[in-house]
Amino acid sequence: MGSIVALVVIIVAITVLAKLIRIVPQGYEWTVEMFGKYTGTLSPGLHFLIPFVYSIGRKMNMMEQVLDVPSQDVITKDNAVVRVDGVVFYQVLDAAKAAYEVANLEMAALALIMTNIRTVLGSMDLDESLSQRDAINAKLLTVIDEATHPWGVKVTRIEIKDISPPRDLVDAMARQMKAEREKRANILDAEGFRQAAILKADGEKQSAILEAEGKKEAAFREAEARERLAEAEAKATTMVSQAIAGGDVNALNYFIATKYVDSLKEMAKSPNQKTLLLPMESVGILGSLAGIAELAKDSLTSQRAKEQPAPQPPRTPPLAR
Repeated sequence: MGSIVALVVIIVAITVLAKLIRIVPQGYEWTVEMFGKYTGTLSPGLHFLIPFVYSIGRKMNMMEQVLDVPSQDVITKDNAVVRVDGVVFYQVLDAAKAAYEVANLEMAALALIMTNIRTVLGSMDLDESLSQRDAINAKLLTVIDEATHPWGVKVTRIEIKDISPPRDLVDAMARQMKAEREKRANILDAEGFRQAAILKADGEKQSAILEAEGKKEAAFREAEARERLAEAEAKATTMVSQAIAGGDVNALNYFIATKYVDSLKEMAKSPNQKTLLLPMESVGILGSLAGIAELAKDSLTSQRAKEQPAPQPPRTPPLAR
């Protein structure tokens, strides 16, 4: 009987000691209740409570937690059905509010998040929901953080993991994308052909302008050359006429020889002329050439005589005194 009493005393002592000493681990906060009423919160560390008067109410995790949002079907603004899932990061800031303001924190937060996902995506078209995922996350974060604030919870981040349209809608979008790319390719090809045609026309225009300018310059040079040739022939004719008038027969021979040589030159250039027969009068050409040499010699002698100064009379010495 004494051993049984001793055993009971030991068990009661251990229970009292366990209720007296409380150790809260790091990252957690425990609520304290006195006869079922909330009185305070225990932070991480060692604490002592009066047994059977104070008790532990809720053990709240104060670290940032991850809540997986299950996939659900959502109807967009243009009546397209998409399947959406996501993930939420949240942290408890006030252990008392999270313990006593809401019955089941995770279930309430999950229901709130799924409802707001349907609301946000239901106000957007399919194209907007697929391309504006950052805007969807920002809207959800603002709405859900404001709704969970009275619960002592801070929602730090919301991410939509996947938005999956139906298979037939995906195929239609792929065909639309392909048609759009082909349209852009055709537009680029047409623009390239147009630009090439413009450049080709511009090049032909510049070529025609340069060709016309070249022909104009060539005609001007040819006219200038003919003018100089005519001036030279006129000057030569004048000199020959003056020489003939002075009684120099060689000048006449020079004129005839020049014309004769030009005629022979034209005959030699004829494409149909394969054999050239010189007449007997060709001997006269040599005489004319000799006359040309004499004419040039006489002209050079007369020119030197004109350039030589006239001789001065000799000076007589002065008479000696």
